[in-house]
Amino acid sequence: MKRTSTALSLLAVIATASALCLLPSLAQSAETSSATALSSSASASQQVDNAAAVSSLGGEAGSGPMVSPAGSLSSEGPMAETAVAPQANPYGLAALWGQGDLVAKITLLILALMSMGSWYILFIKLWEQRGLFAQGRAARKRLEQAATLDEAIANLSKNSSFRHVAEEGVAAAAQHGRGLGAQVSLLDWTSMALARAIDGVAGNLQGGLAFLATVGSTAPFVGLFGTVWGIYHALIAIGLAGQASIDKVAGPVGEALIMTAIGLAVAVPAVLGYNWLVRRNKAALDQVRRFATEVEARLLVKAA
Repeated sequence: MKRTSTALSLLAVIATASALCLLPSLAQSAETSSATALSSSASASQQVDNAAAVSSLGGEAGSGPMVSPAGSLSSEGPMAETAVAPQANPYGLAALWGQGDLVAKITLLILALMSMGSWYILFIKLWEQRGLFAQGRAARKRLEQAATLDEAIANLSKNSSFRHVAEEGVAAAAQHGRGLGAQVSLLDWTSMALARAIDGVAGNLQGGLAFLATVGSTAPFVGLFGTVWGIYHALIAIGLAGQASIDKVAGPVGEALIMTAIGLAVAVPAVLGYNWLVRRNKAALDQVRRFATEVEARLLVKAA
């Protein structure tokens, strides 16, 4: 038993010594394992941070104005302005005038002068006719209210055409019986004098109508000439370019056709205005003739 206990004591001492020898190596191994684990954890954390940064950059690039308004507006601003800004029309009247030669510009100026002259004459003649109708109403009223023809004439305006007609009739009646008037009856003598006065009023009313008739009949052909000239130059330009695509043909030919449209726009108001003024002139002259008939009847009654 003594030997057994002694042997166990020896084994315990040996085991204790061995354990004491192994403790430093175990501690060093544990430290090494802990450092390895910490480095692995740090590497994984770095990878996660890199992935988050990449995703953050991708989100900024996709959502531009929401994340960084100043930067995105500065980069997308010119594109937006280019899309919204209106583009100048390469065709139309401005292009026709800018690209046209001397003949085309002269044609346009002629059409413009025709149009302005037509509208000027139209408004002036309408104003004159309005005044003549007012004078006719006043003349009939004065003639009905006056006791004598001289009194009716005195009450009329000095610029009235009806007063001029009545004065011509009175002057002819006063001159009857002298010279050649003695060989003609009073009726014929006063009728000729009143007819001359009416012709003078008609001549004033007809003034300017010839211009309207000329514009109405020639403006379409002036515009057609401009169209032919424009198409001629457009075909020359297309031939020099060597391309006959629709974008090369539509612009120049369309601009040339504008001349015909302008010619019609000038001619149609002139023709309509001419017909309207002629019809109103006829109505005004009918009033003058009726007034002249009443004046002649007063003169014959006075002479009898």
